[in-house]
Amino acid sequence: MPARTANARWEGGLRDGKGNMRLGGGAFEGQYSFSSRFEEGAGTNPEELIAAAHAGCFSMAFSGGLERAGFSPNSVETEAKVHLSPADGGGFRISRIDLVTNADVPGIEEDAFQQAAQAAKEGCPVSKALAAVEITVNATLAG
Repeated sequence: MPARTANARWEGGLRDGKGNMRLGGGAFEGQYSFSSRFEEGAGTNPEELIAAAHAGCFSMAFSGGLERAGFSPNSVETEAKVHLSPADGGGFRISRIDLVTNADVPGIEEDAFQQAAQAAKEGCPVSKALAAVEITVNATLAG
């Protein structure tokens, strides 16, 4: 399996500095700053990129699990909300990640749908990598 890469460069101090992040595959490159991370400034931030990775991983894992269970999902759409909070003793930490997903899966019962959502949350490689953080899933069956 290939190793995936990304690159980040930061120039200057924490509050007045600026940075740039680039995905190794070239699909994204963008600036980040203190303001884009800890306030509402323009640009991206590491937590937003973690959210994108988690939403993508979970959606694929959920779809795959549904297929293995004999269902044919039409779509799985997930929003990941990464919460950055002050840490005890100073600094910050990711305190929780909420996965909010909506899937169109013909012929599935609600209980089986919810079980598949939980299994995807536990089985997705990004969820496993972030296991030290509380991860919640709110799954809605479309239709």
